Amino acid sequence: MIGTLVRSRVHYGWIVAAVTFFVLLAAAGIRSTPGVLIVPLEQEFGWNRVTISLAVSINLFLYGLCGPFAAALMDRFGMRRVMLTSLLMVATAISLTTVMQASWQLDLLWGLIVGLGTGSTAFALGAMVANRWFVQRRGLVMGLLTASGATGQLLFLPLLASLVVVLGWRVAVLVVAGVALLVAPLVAVFMRGDPREVGLRPFGADPKAPAPETHRTTGNPFAAAVGTLTSSLRSRDFLLLTGSYFICGASTNGLIGTHLIPASMEHGIPEVTAAVFLAAIGLFDLIGAMLSGWLSDRFDNRRLLCWYYSLRGLSLLFLPYAYGSGYFGLALFVVFYGLDWVATVPPTVRLAADIFGKQRVGMVFGWISVSHQLGAASIAFGAGALRTWFGDYQIAFMTSGLLCLIAAGLVVRIGRSTTPDVRPTPLELAPTAG
Repeated sequence: MIGTLVRSRVHYGWIVAAVTFFVLLAAAGIRSTPGVLIVPLEQEFGWNRVTISLAVSINLFLYGLCGPFAAALMDRFGMRRVMLTSLLMVATAISLTTVMQASWQLDLLWGLIVGLGTGSTAFALGAMVANRWFVQRRGLVMGLLTASGATGQLLFLPLLASLVVVLGWRVAVLVVAGVALLVAPLVAVFMRGDPREVGLRPFGADPKAPAPETHRTTGNPFAAAVGTLTSSLRSRDFLLLTGSYFICGASTNGLIGTHLIPASMEHGIPEVTAAVFLAAIGLFDLIGAMLSGWLSDRFDNRRLLCWYYSLRGLSLLFLPYAYGSGYFGLALFVVFYGLDWVATVPPTVRLAADIFGKQRVGMVFGWISVSHQLGAASIAFGAGALRTWFGDYQIAFMTSGLLCLIAAGLVVRIGRSTTPDVRPTPLELAPTAG
């Protein structure tokens, strides 16, 4: 079967990208689940918002932290093995949450194990696939893989919210576990980590150029990940990318992905309706991510990021007023914020690849993603605490919006200076051909 697909007119890189899309889609469905579980868990176990937010915070942090180590493990043992192990681990942990009785079990299962498992099939995976399998259309492919998160959110959130209301949260959780198990056979059969494994060159590669060597580390993968961090920290551009991406996490899945549904319910919006609004953000994000991928192949990625962070910041500053305007105001927020939800990913990956090289981008972007999830974890817990202390989410929304405006100022300085120890390649400072 694989031989037939390799010899077909469709480059096998698109098959790998499709499998990766479905894996990331499943991971997105898993990540979106806590938003519909917060209120049911409060009602059944009597846990407060801070207690539940702590588990979500642990999940988000580990989701990012394991990224560079997962990339190193994929270099050492192959993408397929790591992805299969992660999917099985996640499905098991999610299933066990249906019998938990104490909050520490939520921290262990959903926070620790699910966080590590989903983090192994996340940011670094998409960056590695796009940069190893594609020379042309890299930005578009990264946009499509990024859009998988929006698609997963769009597909799962209304379904999960309806299941919670009609059948209870345990049924919703088991459905999510089943999705992870359904994706595993696709990975086992079709996933390949490098074009050389099937005798191909990356899509769009010059046929006259020497074939690239298969990138596979032989040493300790954890030492390789730490070594990548140590060398990257000498780069000012790496610090700017990680700083802006910290704010990206603090303004997306950590805040809106976790707290929009309970915040909406506190303003009189039913849970299923609130889930539809969050899913609609995913719909517009699907458009925004693909458009961003297309734009990142053609325009200065720093300027794109500046626009994205500025518009996101203004949207978040508007959100508290949107709730006071009824459904119309919230719908306006959904459109403008949704177009920007993960539009930052393709330009950030493109900048990381240009500065640090395509072969290193998996681990480098993995470390950049650690800062993203640290920001997400901080705001997931912090917003829950602020809501508990002050009775609403207004301070959290306004603070996150102001941070986005700061991020817009950080990204325009990327590439203004270089560090000899890192030896970055020239950045795209002007539009280029697609």
